[in-house]
Amino acid sequence: MDTDKALKKLLGKSKNIGFHEFTAVIEAFGFSLSRRKGSHHIFRHKDIPALINVQNFKGQAKPYQIAQFLALVEQYNLAIQEDEQ
Repeated sequence: MDTDKALKKLLGKSKNIGFHEFTAVIEAFGFSLSRRKGSHHIFRHKDIPALINVQNFKGQAKPYQIAQFLALVEQYNLAIQEDEQ
């Protein structure tokens, strides 16, 4: 999946962000899925205390959860993690 393309959609405030696109961007910023309960997917990052709680709503990401994620990225000055080889 092209995370750069998905990130541009997030930043462009597109209303049609697929849930899997959104979670790929979350993971690209260094978050990992901590647990899942029902429709709730909880992501954590090793360097910050905040959690990301997202829900798959009919295959789409919820706009307010996208806004919360982008606020965390800005607050903690996070960047996309490069693949370690």
